Amino acid sequence: MAHTGFFQRQASARRNTSLLVVLFLTAVVLITLAVCLVGYFVTRSETSGQPFHHWLLSSHGLITAAAVVLLIGMGSLIRWADLAGGGSRVAKMVGARPIDPDTRDSDERKLCNIVEEMAIASGVPVPELYIMDTETGINAFVAGYTPGSAVMVVTHGAITQLTRDELQGVVGHEFSHIFNGDMRLNIRLIALLAGILMIGQIGGFLLRSSFYSGGRTTGRNRDGRAQAAMGVVGIALFVIGYVGVFFGRLIQAAVSRQRETLADASSVQFTRNPDGIGGALFKIGLRGSYLDTTGHASNMNHMCFGEAARMKFSSLLASHPPIQQRIHAIQPGLMARLKSRLRDTEPGADLRSATAGFQPTGVSGIASAATDLYGTISGRRTSVSGSAIASHAAPGPHSIQRLSERVGTISPEGEDFAIKLLQQLPSTFRGLLYTRAGAIQLCYALLISDLTQQEQAERLGLLPEHSLFGPQPDLLAKLIPTLQKMGDAVRFPALELAMPALRKLDPEERADLIRWVRVLVNADKKVTLFELALTSFLSRHLGVDAARAIPVRYRSYKAVMPALQQLLSLLARAGVGNTQHDAKALYHQAMAGFASSCHEDHPMLAKVSMRQLQEALKALNGLSPLLKPAVIDACGHCITYDGVIEPREYELMRLVADQMDCPMPPMVV
Repeated sequence: MAHTGFFQRQASARRNTSLLVVLFLTAVVLITLAVCLVGYFVTRSETSGQPFHHWLLSSHGLITAAAVVLLIGMGSLIRWADLAGGGSRVAKMVGARPIDPDTRDSDERKLCNIVEEMAIASGVPVPELYIMDTETGINAFVAGYTPGSAVMVVTHGAITQLTRDELQGVVGHEFSHIFNGDMRLNIRLIALLAGILMIGQIGGFLLRSSFYSGGRTTGRNRDGRAQAAMGVVGIALFVIGYVGVFFGRLIQAAVSRQRETLADASSVQFTRNPDGIGGALFKIGLRGSYLDTTGHASNMNHMCFGEAARMKFSSLLASHPPIQQRIHAIQPGLMARLKSRLRDTEPGADLRSATAGFQPTGVSGIASAATDLYGTISGRRTSVSGSAIASHAAPGPHSIQRLSERVGTISPEGEDFAIKLLQQLPSTFRGLLYTRAGAIQLCYALLISDLTQQEQAERLGLLPEHSLFGPQPDLLAKLIPTLQKMGDAVRFPALELAMPALRKLDPEERADLIRWVRVLVNADKKVTLFELALTSFLSRHLGVDAARAIPVRYRSYKAVMPALQQLLSLLARAGVGNTQHDAKALYHQAMAGFASSCHEDHPMLAKVSMRQLQEALKALNGLSPLLKPAVIDACGHCITYDGVIEPREYELMRLVADQMDCPMPPMVV
């Protein structure tokens, strides 16, 4: 089993988080010792010149060390708690404004369309979009703890100065960060740096206080000496604090640079157009990417598409490789092509800022690695033709057996599907998905669109008479016909498009929506796979713990064997229909990778309830990222066994992937 791509980078992000904690603790120890050394010299006359290691274990030393650790810990915890709100809190911290999903601004609409296409093509809910109206630099970042709660922030300069292809390249880069677990790592890094910065801030405060007080008490020798001592301590703490920040920035740069290069490569893989992201980087080289109107630019530097803050020692502390290296890594020769294009379109343009320090020989390793990743698709664009979303037989089981390789990717087929789908959606239908009322009515319409008019009226009669959650016949009359006409293929994409509007509901309203959806589901005393997928989707992305990352609980399959037994028993039956003998054979094939004696220890179950399935998926989501591909592939083996993916099989596969936080692109049904 190849553990590459999405799952490998998820595991890498988790390892980097652990590494950050170790490095942070190391920095705390060093800063604490440095402050204690300052305290030792300040109080030396009171301690009769005892050695430093003895002083460190005295009451003076222990109190000083405890105070430093407490201050650093408080600084990090305060910022950590402040950022617990996830991506939306980070967006508000930098003064970004939410973009209305139904915006009429042409530049904002361009961004929304690109993000919607990429979200549908990758199988993730549409991220909430924000814009930094006062920033003229070209930049963007994503924030959040899970793919389903991601927020994307883009500067005004990015949406107005970039072409559609260039903006698509930037969005593809940011989607890579969503898939690879970088967002969670980035937010935690902000919190850890805040703690290290605390000592430097206190030093700056003491330094300013000493100068301010010194000006008022120059006539008093004792006070003058006290102010001088406070000033010396302030300078020492200021230097110590910013030495800690220096090493924090080194950690920031070391972790971020590699992941930025991977995200650049993934963007080309997603968009199949190296000129897009290459052109965006080239324009950054010419016009800049700095965030000048927020005080958080340096803390956000590692999160952004381009450098957000000006800093000294940029070659050492920059969170991103130089622009020229990034362009060359995307495709050797691309830089020359972009310069030539600029000369043709803007003859008077100054190329020096975009080409200064360009050393292609310094990045040959990166370039070759990036070329290996997507060299076969460089420059290839696909055209969209046809007016219908086709329903085809799937390829044979061996050709798409490893579904894990598709997780966290955007395939040409998925992108074409997304573009065609969005083209075919009536503007009225699509516009309703951008409103809270329309998004809520969509959830109801998805559950009743297959029923007769009389049955629809009976189900809607179970809902409350409420301005928001009550049935709205005029909206349903615009939603249901489109769902009926376009069939099952539109159900999940429509739900993904509605997610930004549904996220605008407050926690109580979200709980009410989930409750009334369950009322409709339980009305006929039975639950279909789609109904289970819908309720599970809403609970996962709108529930109380929606924005919380699931921790790793299991590092082997042994503890989750009952969950695998339940899941694969259900999938084996779904894969072959009601043929008992074939279902057992398929079950044993799927379980073979997890247990050598599944015949005796874990036989196929005769029945699996929906509650058991939900509990099984919850347990499997606690697996280490590197153990999840085998589960996805075992499920894929079951649904592709007969060479055809039925709608119910796709819905089951989509349910499994979503509940395991594995973004699954659309499959040909």
